[in-house]
Amino acid sequence: MKRTKNQSRERLHMRIRKKVNGTAERPRLSVFRSNESIYCQLIDDLKGHTIASASSKGTTGTKSERAAAVGKMIAEKAKENGIETVVFDRGGYRYHGRVQSLAEGAREGGLKF
Repeated sequence: MKRTKNQSRERLHMRIRKKVNGTAERPRLSVFRSNESIYCQLIDDLKGHTIASASSKGTTGTKSERAAAVGKMIAEKAKENGIETVVFDRGGYRYHGRVQSLAEGAREGGLKF
């Protein structure tokens, strides 16, 4: 049986999640990318809680510019919660394009990973 692109991505994401774990001090920065938008969350995996989230809904510009803006938004929300370092979870996507822009925006906002 041939896998769809999304099924392949989910398998890759599960492989990544075996190694990447978030704590309250160093949460996981999880990325989800749809055709139109990009979303990210700061997750404490020990408690199973989402600490903060951000999305590109309602922003303007190219997809990469919106992704960088989301990275800066999540960095601001992290600082409000007293978080400086995170573990980056690219969600099975390649570190390229919008995912890379989001990561660079988060770094510009002051997050370390």
